[in-house]
Amino acid sequence: MTSQRQTEQRGTERVRPGLWSVPVPIPDNPLGHTLVYVFETPKGPVLIDAGWDDDDSWAHLERGLATAGFAVADTYGVLVTHAHPDHHGLSGRVRDASNAWVALHDADAALLAKMSGRSHERAAEVAERPDGGEQERAPERDYRDEVAAMLLDAGAPEVEVRIRAAPPTARREQRPRHRLVAPDRSIVDGERVDVPGWVVDAVWTPGHSPGHVCFRLPEHGTLLAGDHVLPTITPHIALSRGDRGGDPLGDFLASLAKVDTPDVVDVLPAHEHRFTGLHHRVVEITAHHHERLDALELLLAAGPTTLWDLAKGLPWNRDWSELGLSTKRAAVNETAAHLRHLVVQGRARRIKGIRPLTYEPVAAR
Repeated sequence: MTSQRQTEQRGTERVRPGLWSVPVPIPDNPLGHTLVYVFETPKGPVLIDAGWDDDDSWAHLERGLATAGFAVADTYGVLVTHAHPDHHGLSGRVRDASNAWVALHDADAALLAKMSGRSHERAAEVAERPDGGEQERAPERDYRDEVAAMLLDAGAPEVEVRIRAAPPTARREQRPRHRLVAPDRSIVDGERVDVPGWVVDAVWTPGHSPGHVCFRLPEHGTLLAGDHVLPTITPHIALSRGDRGGDPLGDFLASLAKVDTPDVVDVLPAHEHRFTGLHHRVVEITAHHHERLDALELLLAAGPTTLWDLAKGLPWNRDWSELGLSTKRAAVNETAAHLRHLVVQGRARRIKGIRPLTYEPVAAR
């Protein structure tokens, strides 16, 4: 879940000869911006992500490309790390303006119809501090019932869910909503992607999303990490209500190990700032999640416990009573992902056939 600290807005900069970083704002979001990376190639720029679909964000992308010496119309292709709106939102506008191709992993492409049917304001992008902190966002009117149903299913008291389901602000109501476009190409794990004049390899890193992809530049010791590894916060790892058998936290931890190679010197993430020391950061993030798994086991030791009470019992950046409805929804979904991992590991079980969702330690009979 995301830190409430606003990250510093930085201007377009040349990361190294031929590779630029363009900050594209995310409206009403403490993350501040998505860092869009731009490769100079003989066929025109290739973008890593495009940013949030908003007129102001679009203007920032246009100005950033102009600083690097390009127009949007010059774009050759867009490689999307994952389908969340702050990364994939502007891909369609870029394609319309330039006839560029858009590439995305098939696992995220499969989610686009469902994601596009929801409110444009409900970005899946949430990130988490090591202390469990997160951003606060007001829920949209068109999904308040969905949020309430999920929380009631987890064991939330009905009076709290109904009282805290506040309507959205007028500004959010008025902002136009856009569909997330289908890709023209698929990104395949291990492939050398189409960035003319560069050696860029795709690394499939599921966890934050099923089709999240990082890009490795082996000749430069660089990893373009998307949301997979960030310098001070970690991506939201959630279990959706429709996920019947996945283990997103297990996928994420395995994906961390996958990118943790000694040849990576520089990490270029999609948020905050670039950094070094990938191995140290991977160790920190992994330890954080194992600490939360251990904390859940301690809570379960008291006997069968609802998903809501388990989430409530974990440490967050503020007291549980101070968290808003959408924040609690994110906390519950993240707790569910950790519980699914415990179930997969044989350390906990969900008691089937009862509502609200209730878990117990494996030793219980």
